[in-house]
Amino acid sequence: MKCFFTIAFSLFTILSFSQTKSFTVQGRLISEDEKTPLESATVYLERAKDSSMVTYTITDRDGSFSLENKTAESELGLYISYVGYQTHFQKVTIDKPEINLGNISLKTDANALDEVIVRSTAPITVKKDTLEFNVKSFKTKKDANIEDLLKELPGVEIDEEGKITVNGKEVNKVFVNGKPFFGDDPTITTRNLTKDIVEKIQILDTKSKDQAFTGETVTGDNKTINLVIKEENNKGTFGRVAAGLGTDNHYEYAGMYNYFDNDQRISVLVGGNDINSPGFSFGEIREMFGGGGGGNGGFGGGNFRSFGGGQGITESQNYGGNYADKFGESTDLSANYFYSGSSSENKSTSNRENILADSRYFSTSESMSLSDSDSHSSNVEFDIEASPTLLINVRPSFRYSKSNTIYSESESSSDESNNLLNQSTQDSNVENIGKNFNNELNITKKLGENGSFLKFSLDNQISTTESEDFLNSQTTFKQDSSKDVTREQYTDGNSKNNRFNSSLAYRLPLVGKELFAEFRYNYSNNKQEDRKSTFDKNIGTKEYSDFNTSQSTDFEYTNEAKTPSFELEYKKQNWSASVETSYIFRTMDNRDALRPNLSLKRNFEAVELNSRFRYRFSPQASLTLGYNLNNNVPQLSQLQPFENVSNPLNTIVGNPELEPENSHRVYMNYNSFDFQKGTGFYGFLNANFQNNRVVSNTIIDQDLQRKTTYSNVNGSYSINGYTSLNKKVTIDSLRTLTIGVGVNPNISRSINFNNGVQYSSLNTTVSPSIDLRLVWRDVLEITPRYSLSYTKNTFDIENFNTQEFMSHNLFLNTATFIPKGFEWRNDINFNYNPNIADDFQKSAWFWNSTLAYSILKDQGTVTLKVYDLLNQNTNARRVATQNYIEDSQSTVLKQYFMLSFSWKFNTLGNQAPDDRGGNFRGGNFRGGGYRVR
Repeated sequence: MKCFFTIAFSLFTILSFSQTKSFTVQGRLISEDEKTPLESATVYLERAKDSSMVTYTITDRDGSFSLENKTAESELGLYISYVGYQTHFQKVTIDKPEINLGNISLKTDANALDEVIVRSTAPITVKKDTLEFNVKSFKTKKDANIEDLLKELPGVEIDEEGKITVNGKEVNKVFVNGKPFFGDDPTITTRNLTKDIVEKIQILDTKSKDQAFTGETVTGDNKTINLVIKEENNKGTFGRVAAGLGTDNHYEYAGMYNYFDNDQRISVLVGGNDINSPGFSFGEIREMFGGGGGGNGGFGGGNFRSFGGGQGITESQNYGGNYADKFGESTDLSANYFYSGSSSENKSTSNRENILADSRYFSTSESMSLSDSDSHSSNVEFDIEASPTLLINVRPSFRYSKSNTIYSESESSSDESNNLLNQSTQDSNVENIGKNFNNELNITKKLGENGSFLKFSLDNQISTTESEDFLNSQTTFKQDSSKDVTREQYTDGNSKNNRFNSSLAYRLPLVGKELFAEFRYNYSNNKQEDRKSTFDKNIGTKEYSDFNTSQSTDFEYTNEAKTPSFELEYKKQNWSASVETSYIFRTMDNRDALRPNLSLKRNFEAVELNSRFRYRFSPQASLTLGYNLNNNVPQLSQLQPFENVSNPLNTIVGNPELEPENSHRVYMNYNSFDFQKGTGFYGFLNANFQNNRVVSNTIIDQDLQRKTTYSNVNGSYSINGYTSLNKKVTIDSLRTLTIGVGVNPNISRSINFNNGVQYSSLNTTVSPSIDLRLVWRDVLEITPRYSLSYTKNTFDIENFNTQEFMSHNLFLNTATFIPKGFEWRNDINFNYNPNIADDFQKSAWFWNSTLAYSILKDQGTVTLKVYDLLNQNTNARRVATQNYIEDSQSTVLKQYFMLSFSWKFNTLGNQAPDDRGGNFRGGNFRGGGYRVR
């Protein structure tokens, strides 16, 4: 019987494929009036019987297009959509492998300049620098969120932590109807809003409010995603609630409520758990893990979106609210508030091999920490368009935080013969209270119609930190007990930072809208006050009353900079170039009230240069080249000659003779995506050459007591790159396979000191990877990924041996959607690190599994999840630098089972059936629409 079904299935598959035939439809698009080619028009084919999209593409610079696919249909509907022109439709008979339609003329839309409804359901529309996707053209599972939808868009990739890239460029902002939805974390939007409320997804270059207002060309490589809500869905409520209980008393809960009333939006989030999740994930499938694993999972230091620094176990509570509205025609308001509270604990151990010029020594340490923290933050943003030529943006924000940390550590160091040389213990209890107020003001005035403007910006930040630190420590030296140090101290700390930045810019066109000159003047003043009063415990009174001058500070530090700059920018249709030069006048003044003789004042002057060239081969391919010359001044702690003896094993003294570091950076990136073939390529190369780089210079004595200062060195450089190639193969109408390969090479040369001896090291790292994604719609998804990391360090110092390390990492994500109503997901990670010390675990499997069942007409979901199914979770890792090799591991979340329930609600719009406009039934065209200006 089994054999019979196998043969039957094979015959059915062969028969199905035998009925399909490959085809290529080619043509060229021109305007009817001017007979010129039309670039970036959307061309797509649909089936007549169900109006489902077969394939699509974008016309190139010559207006040419080529559509390739397989179909069992004898006739398809061809649609061509282009902003400002009437949508073109015709039937195409699939009667031969290659079909050439010749020139196709588009008629100008007489109403294109007015705000009208343009009849089009194009899957992709190109509008200048904006790529727009029609959500209905991309099929997903029924209950998909925005992240699920984005994964179906060409050129879009999302990793386990929710980081989004478009053709290799990172997405750093996600808006809803042009406004921030909930703070600056894109995953709150992409993982908690559902596909069914969105009509279109727009992808564009990230711009500030004033840049968008003036129409400036941006120089960054970040992208912004804007979710356009369906017009009928702009009024109503939606959200979901979830809660779960697990073994070992583990728990989580989360809730989200949204109210939309056209321009007015109110959102509330609540969450809490003790499983290291950020707190705003929901008890459904992958979201229960906060994305890809939830917590400190991952052998080899991997971190699947952990909360609390990737180490330890954290219990957290979070809640917040967001409000957005528009007042009149000129004022937009957006405000949000967040509260975050957490309690975490962690234990860690480490073994370090320290490499000296003529010897080696070994250190071991164990530490434990318990911490509690609470923070409140609020932001308000006003956008006031006082007139069509005047924009005012005001953004005040406030943050209050309080934390308490109990920390203990023991450490010992031995020589190559395993003779103990020193050991130390310390216990501390630190409480911090921080307050921060920041206000940004931007005023932009457009002058004329050719891109001229006057812009003023002001940014002022005032922050204070109050701390109390109780410390008990003991350091002993086995060869010289006179160096032993015992401390019982109390430190009262108070620091204040007042940062002021302002900028005035004037831009004017020199040649039409092509050549621009911009004059800018920046002024910044950063004033810091750092006061720490340390008291030793009095032996007689047992009170902390003996003032310790050597460990106390009373600094007042000022960093003032004045920077005039001039920029030229040239823009053409397919390329742009800019050159900016600046001259910095900087004064750094440090006053030491406790040690006036150590006060210092330094003046620095430097030239900086930024240049950039970008060429757009097509709407899908571009090349960017750039060169930057930057000047970085040393930090205050590196300059001031104050002797910091807070660590008895390492005394630090600044060097007031340090010079600024000069950095020459050359970079290049190229990205392209072929919508028709489903291929994407991204390449990036960056080279950085540094002069006067500031490095540590440490001398270690026979008791392994260190004294550190800082020096300038020349000859450091780093060259790194990344390249990836992706190919999406359509197997049939239900199954697709995406293949991706990438490699990340890095070469860096560092100049350092080792016990007074200057040397150079050459570090070479290569990290190739390959990943696959098989999607069988409504049946299963399988995503394996393998990566290899190889590192080699060589040195020009005799006693330093060449170091080579290799680690392997394998990820496997699966999802099964049958039988109907069930969903089973697995996240599996295997890591093998053969070079790690024998006392640490070299390999481990980390497996999370989740089974969910939909109830209450898909509004409710019951979920059972298992975290760390094989109970092998560890974060053991190896770190290698020029001076040491360290193996370490710390507390991680261990295996648990959890049963959860979630319920969602939605009253937006009428929830009308999915009606794709623009379909044809026997040649009849039904138009949907979107608004364009």
